[in-house]
Amino acid sequence: MSSQKPLVDRRKLAMNRARAMRRDGDFFLHQEARDEINDRLSIVNKSFARPALVTGLPDLWQKWFPDWTVVADDDVLALTEGAHDLVVHAMSLHWANDPVGQLIQCNRALEPDGLMLAVFMGDQSLHELRAALAEAEISLHGGLSPRVLPMGEIRDLGALLQRASFALPVADKSTLKLSYESLFRLSADLRDHGEGLALSEVAEARINRPLFERAETIYRESFGEEDRLVATFDFICLTGWAPDESQPKPLMPGSAKARLADALGTKEFKLPQKAGNDP
Repeated sequence: MSSQKPLVDRRKLAMNRARAMRRDGDFFLHQEARDEINDRLSIVNKSFARPALVTGLPDLWQKWFPDWTVVADDDVLALTEGAHDLVVHAMSLHWANDPVGQLIQCNRALEPDGLMLAVFMGDQSLHELRAALAEAEISLHGGLSPRVLPMGEIRDLGALLQRASFALPVADKSTLKLSYESLFRLSADLRDHGEGLALSEVAEARINRPLFERAETIYRESFGEEDRLVATFDFICLTGWAPDESQPKPLMPGSAKARLADALGTKEFKLPQKAGNDP
């Protein structure tokens, strides 16, 4: 019995990322993620002395955070258990075959009350491209194969934090809308970020000019604005803390020491019992 292929072909992904680094582009999506990380950390009322960062482009991020421990997003992360007070997972969790495993390893690398912050693509990212390619392939070939990496919805991604045993989990997102003159330009930007197609199951023979041209026509009709193609990039932000006794915990039902009526400065009235409900 053969095992099921993983969603992402890590060999293809590594090749895409290596080509992107050789092109030495501006990596503006990674810059957006970097700024998001800095903004989030600036409002945390805590300083961090032993930060680590996990990413698919470690050479790039090491330049931005030269004093941090920066490691690649391998299946087994090169992080020491309990060695860090902050772990950031930057722009790569959407490519993980086992995102929960990645988060669990980040949790283990934290000391008690350490912070984990993950920023990556998700939710409605590239939904326009996915829809246009799907409709084009169905119209030309009568079938459908994966063309764009599936993106997790924010409510499901937030649940990953609980599965990875983080305390005080929070999930939210920020959205960036960009416009392109052509589908070729959008595809080029994705390749320049190392975000080209790296799925295990792809019908390579069906990637051809007629499909590409048909997809651009559909894209322009459905998502065009002033003769440009609009592309959505949702940056998902997950935050969680390594459990610690010092953290606030929810009270047990019935454990309140003050009445809500007293706190609100109002009177408390008992609801009348319905007939037939007497003991």
